[in-house]
Amino acid sequence: MQQIKELLLDENNIAFHPMIGNSYQLNSIGMKILQLLKEDNSKEEIIDALHHAYGTSKDALFIDVSDFLTKLKIYGLTQ
Repeated sequence: MQQIKELLLDENNIAFHPMIGNSYQLNSIGMKILQLLKEDNSKEEIIDALHHAYGTSKDALFIDVSDFLTKLKIYGLTQ
């Protein structure tokens, strides 16, 4: 999770990793997930937070959050 903690997040939904020089354009949900990950929230806590914030079903959020976390692994930002 160290890679996630190093990301710089801005108001334009861009996450920048200064150590490797990569930028990632995200939507507002992706930014919220990264913020929650930086605060050491678990997958279940992230799903709960998004459910309360957006009213989306937990089943749909489970799939979307799982997919997002998989993409973070592919980009080398999580293990």
